[in-house]
Amino acid sequence: MAGETCGGRLILFDTKEHCFKRQIIMPHVRWSLSYKLSYRDLEEMAAEHGLEIDHNTIYRWVMKCKPRLEKAVRRLKRPAGKSWRLDATYIKVRGQRKYLYRAVDKEGDTVDYLLAAKRDRKAEKRFLSKAIKLNDEAVKITIDKSEANTAGIETYNNDEGTEPRHLGFCAC
Repeated sequence: MAGETCGGRLILFDTKEHCFKRQIIMPHVRWSLSYKLSYRDLEEMAAEHGLEIDHNTIYRWVMKCKPRLEKAVRRLKRPAGKSWRLDATYIKVRGQRKYLYRAVDKEGDTVDYLLAAKRDRKAEKRFLSKAIKLNDEAVKITIDKSEANTAGIETYNNDEGTEPRHLGFCAC
């Protein structure tokens, strides 16, 4: 259903099973994903417009639409360049330390990102595999001198049978 269109508009799910029309559901999903609004804020906004929508209903709409919407948006994304810069940094998510892996191309456009609990070879390989699967193989990846980055690229090369000259790195 994620790829179907109706009148030039993308259909994320069939609203026949829902009490509300697409014109009501989709703005709430978009507002939830675009802005830092809680589901209770969205419930209150709907009430101001005379709609009785429970915050749990909005949550279910978002959970149903989000994967399909992400898949549709990925297809519209510009292709990434062949030269990437990869780094990892830690951020706090709900009070817990998580590692944010990210890759950008030469133009500064985001290639991909991954949030992981650990910074290790396994997480690095998972990130690289995902980024390459969605964006094709990079000719050059510039990394910092992290052992996890180096080990992740070597593991990817060994597991996928890629020669280092095709997926190299520059430890800068």
